[in-house]
Amino acid sequence: MAICVFCASSQQIDEKYLDLADEVGTELARRGHTLVSGGAVVSCMGAVTRAARRAGGRTVGVMPQALVDLEIADTDSDELIITADMRERKGVMDARSDAFLVLPGGIGTLEELFEIWTGRVLGLHDKPLVILDPWGLYAPLRLLVDGMYEQGFTRPGVFDAIAWTTTVPEAVEHLERPARPLTPHADEIGEAAPS
Repeated sequence: MAICVFCASSQQIDEKYLDLADEVGTELARRGHTLVSGGAVVSCMGAVTRAARRAGGRTVGVMPQALVDLEIADTDSDELIITADMRERKGVMDARSDAFLVLPGGIGTLEELFEIWTGRVLGLHDKPLVILDPWGLYAPLRLLVDGMYEQGFTRPGVFDAIAWTTTVPEAVEHLERPARPLTPHADEIGEAAPS
C-alpha cells in the first residue's frame, strides 16, 4: 500500500514533531508500505523519509522544480518525481497514493488536507484519510468544523470522511482499513434541489 504523508517542512518546530515523523516512517516501513511524501530533506518531511528508508521501506518523493532549485530535494528517494508546480505535485501525490496521513504541519499541510478531505466528502475518491495529532495542534480545526456543521455549512459526511487519531499504531490501523465509500447528497455539493 502506498501511503502519502502530509507534514511540516518548517525547521522552527519542537523536536517532538520530528520524533513523531520518525516513528511514522519506521512503522510504515515495518508494515511493508511505500511512503509517498513531498520529497524534501528538511523537517518532518526529511525525518519521515529517512526513517522509512532506514527501516527498509520504499520512498517516493514528489517536488516542484522551484523547490528542487532551492536544494531541499530528497535525492536519496527511491523515486523522486519532479513536477512543474504545486498543483501538479498534489495531483501526482494523490494518484500515487492509496491512503493519506496528516501529521502536524503548517498552511501547506492544511491545504493538502483540505483538498483530499473535500474530495472524499464529495465522493471523488474513497481513500482513507487520517489525522495523527498527539498534542492537539488540530483541535481548533476540529472545533471549527464542528461549528460549521452546527451552522449548516457542512453535512455529516464531513465527519465520516476522516479519522482523528493520537497514536501511530492507531493511525496506521485506520489507514489499512478500507474506507467506507461516501455518497454525497445534492445539497452537499452545492446543487439545487429539484423543484
